Formats: sequence, structure tokens, C-alpha cells
Amino acid sequence: MTTRIPWPDLGRNLVAILRGITPDDAPGHVAALIELGFEAVEVPLNSPEPFTTIADLVRRFGTDSLIGAGTVLDPADCNRLADLGARFVVTPNTDPEVIRASVGGGMITMPGVLTPSEALLAWRSGASALKVFPASVPGPDGIAAMCAVLPPDVPVGVVGGVSDITLPQYYAGNARIFGMSTSLYRPGDDVATLRNKATRILAAYEACRGGGGPGT
Repeated sequence: MTTRIPWPDLGRNLVAILRGITPDDAPGHVAALIELGFEAVEVPLNSPEPFTTIADLVRRFGTDSLIGAGTVLDPADCNRLADLGARFVVTPNTDPEVIRASVGGGMITMPGVLTPSEALLAWRSGASALKVFPASVPGPDGIAAMCAVLPPDVPVGVVGGVSDITLPQYYAGNARIFGMSTSLYRPGDDVATLRNKATRILAAYEACRGGGGPGT
């Protein structure tokens, strides 16, 4: 039987992707995101000194939010992340070895998929949720079609081309987890800029939920 760590019951299924953030900038930006209501923060491994940043964020904010890593391609990095206390691993692709290493380290895992074949393979391998990436390629209609052939309990997320403007379209296409990347943060953005973008994203998300309960 496949071991699987379930996707957590978050108040808001929004993942803040801080690609390119530096260790010095990360604490202030993450503090602002947590204050606004984000509960999951991803630092991609192609950012400057990502392991230093993740270790510091876990120490500062690990009790208030999920701190994890993105663009994880090597099972060995999963082991290192687990040792740092990271809570989740996100990948751009479907690699069963990385999925198993993440689960083995006690971490939530969200692999990248683009086709039904990849989606079903990732789920069978123990994924906690699926990340359709880049979501702009299949678009909301394509994602809705993919969801129709997946088991009904599979949490489906979208990354790539997701913003406060497009989020409602993906929500209508049955996506329920939203990874916010360049629409939320670009390297060099100050905290005020981040706050403005995050506020618009949160408003769009809440409008889609229609005042529903956590994680809806």
C-alpha cells in the first residue's frame, strides 16, 4: 500500500512562492505574508542560498506556517530538507524517487504534472497533492478535464500563470490549491509591494470561496 502524507487542512490553500528571495529579505516578507493569512511558503531551490533561507524561516516561523521548498529535483535534497525541518516539497516534474524520498522524510509532497498519465503516476507514488504546471498550458478547461479522470479525493493545485485575475477561472476548473509565484513576488520586490499583491490575491481567493469554510 502506498504511503501518503495528506495535504493539510489549511485555512487558505494558497502557497506563496518566493523564487529568487535572499536570506536577508526572506524574514520580513514571510512575516508580512503570515500576518495577511498565508500559511504555506515555498522557497525554490534555484533561489540564492535556499537551504540557509529555509533553515532560518523554519526557525522563525515554523510553528506559524508551513515552510517548504520548490524546484526539488534530487532525492538527496529531500533528505537535507527533512533535516532542516521543512514541511513540504514541490517539484516541477513527476519523479517517483523524489516523491518517495519526501514521504520518507515525513514531508508533504506536491509533484508537478501536465498530463493524466503523470498525474496518476504521481498519485500512485504517494503524492499529497498534484501541481499542474505550467497551468497556463492546459488552461482551466484542460485542468477540469483532467480532474474528471482522477480519483475524487485527489487535491489538485495550479502553478504558472496564476494571478488574482486568473485564479477564479482555475477555481471554476476544479483547482483548489493555488501556487502564487511572479504574481505575488519578483526578486527585488519590497515588503510593501508584496503586501499589495498578496491583498489582491487574497481578495480573489475569498471571492471564489464565497465565504466558505477553511480550504474550500
